[in-house]
Amino acid sequence: MNPTPRLPTEHEALLALNRRRFLTTAGTVTAGLTLLPSAAVRSAEAGHRIKIGLVGCGGRGRWITNLFARHGGYEVVGVFDYFSDRANQAGDQFKVPAAARYTGLYGYRKLLEQPGLDAVVIQSPPFFHPEQAQDAVAAGKHVYLAKPIAVDVPGCQSIGASGAQATAKRLVFLVDFQTRANPAYQEVVRRVREGQIGKLVLGEATYHCGPTFPQLKDALKGRENDPEARLRAWGIDRVLSGDVITEQNIHALDVATWFTDSDPLRATGTGGLARGFGTCWDHFAVIFWFPGDLLVSFNSKQMGHGHDDILCRMYGTQGTVDTHYAGKVSLSAIDDGFNGNSANLYETGTVANIALFHDHIVKGDHRNATVAPSVRSNLTTILGRLAAYEQRVVTWDEMMRRAERWEFRTEGLKL
Repeated sequence: MNPTPRLPTEHEALLALNRRRFLTTAGTVTAGLTLLPSAAVRSAEAGHRIKIGLVGCGGRGRWITNLFARHGGYEVVGVFDYFSDRANQAGDQFKVPAAARYTGLYGYRKLLEQPGLDAVVIQSPPFFHPEQAQDAVAAGKHVYLAKPIAVDVPGCQSIGASGAQATAKRLVFLVDFQTRANPAYQEVVRRVREGQIGKLVLGEATYHCGPTFPQLKDALKGRENDPEARLRAWGIDRVLSGDVITEQNIHALDVATWFTDSDPLRATGTGGLARGFGTCWDHFAVIFWFPGDLLVSFNSKQMGHGHDDILCRMYGTQGTVDTHYAGKVSLSAIDDGFNGNSANLYETGTVANIALFHDHIVKGDHRNATVAPSVRSNLTTILGRLAAYEQRVVTWDEMMRRAERWEFRTEGLKL
């Protein structure tokens, strides 16, 4: 295989308010439900470290696994990536034996069969999340899942079902949204839910940053139909990433749906691709209608230079809430006020979620409360994407009835 340009880690990219993630692949396993305590619960109760495996050894995969190792309550016992160079890079970093480094299309299944494995940390391209999570739960493993959870409606439904199955099997299933782990965000959401800014009337959500992975233009050029090249350049591949509105912009729309606590009724929008490479759009503009005559406008851009911000504002009859990823989080109302900050949210939110994952496993908390809101916000991005692609009003019910499934052809990939 020809060498490809180095991809920046997601940590590096997100410090510039760009986001990306990683790769791997999938399969399907079925298993019956059980109410017996998992091996991970027994291990944690005995005071042993929770044994984890990494699925997806790209930049963020290695970065987040280092945070798991720093926590002290985990032990990295296996790694998987489709590409052997990435699996070996992670294996070397975390001192994983060669026999516990898995590659190829279905290598993650071998990881799930590894004796003593308690949990998996899934950091692969979003296209593969539903099947990998389903297989992990079926194999009796706890799941720590990167956002977005899926690229299409059936994938979101699959994650919802896997979350429910995890609860039934007394497993922990956590979706890693950093904002939800931040005390300032939690506080303003609580106050909005309690009616401190009155009835919500209008909202806005934006995600603005510069170009994302421009070097992948050369890595993919002339190999657009090569599945391995697409895996290497998954971040600019619409099917593997879910397009930018789902893969990245979900941060802003997740906060919007956190405030509204409801599914949007319908949406209309537009957008396009200005940078001239890849299949992902680099700008979107969408209007969402929510119950109670609430309108939320959304726009994003991953191009140009200058303005970088990820925000969500809600305007109510009695005040305003104003939130920024890794920035100001405030509420101003006639009879209330709050000023907070979410500085360094990218790392602090992840560290908090890693600690929560450990705590839930040790204490046997299997409510898995992050799953349902993640399904909702992911579906919201898909509604906006569909409305923008078709440049017309699309209803939530129509999107769910259509249940369009995206496909990635894997012929020619290594097993």
